[in-house]
Amino acid sequence: MARRRLAAFSVLGACALFALSACFGPSAPAPTSSSSTPSATATPVATLSATASPSAPSSPSIEPTPTSPAATTPTGLPEQVAPLTVYYVAIGDNGTSGPMIGCGDSLVATTTAPVSFTDQVGPSIRTLLANKSRAVGMSGLVNVLYQSNLTYLGGELDGSTITIYLSGQFMLSGVCDIPRAKAQLEYTAMAASAATSARVFVNGRPIDDVLSLK
Repeated sequence: MARRRLAAFSVLGACALFALSACFGPSAPAPTSSSSTPSATATPVATLSATASPSAPSSPSIEPTPTSPAATTPTGLPEQVAPLTVYYVAIGDNGTSGPMIGCGDSLVATTTAPVSFTDQVGPSIRTLLANKSRAVGMSGLVNVLYQSNLTYLGGELDGSTITIYLSGQFMLSGVCDIPRAKAQLEYTAMAASAATSARVFVNGRPIDDVLSLK
């Protein structure tokens, strides 16, 4: 009887040990350095390394490149020094000395001394209007605008056509002075702008209307 009780206690003891072993199991392994969780000091080191790396892309520049329109396009016409071309009339020349106009006359180009300018049209027209002498030196040429009170307001080039705007009044000596005055203004404007045609407005009206005898 005593042997059976000892055997029973032995079995119960073994079962108890087995149960305790099954409940707790083996201890969990300690984390190693290959764990996916980063350490507290790993992130700052990696960030500094990426910033200092020469292969890291730089931020885009906002400065214009030399080939961009903003860097190469000029803001105005360059200043230059050159003679101005001004047209006067050779009366009765019948187109021998230049383009034939009006009453069998010729239009002749003359040049001034070199002057400084950026827009050649304005200085050329102003030079023509500022001449208050009918005779152009000893050349035999005539300036039919010498009595007129005209002021240059501005001009614009549209393709091959130059348009100039004047204010004031014409003072001419006769019917033949009408085509002469118009030609002097138009040819002087065309020479200054390298245009092939010209339009003239006086006080907002086309020159043909202003000079019309109707």
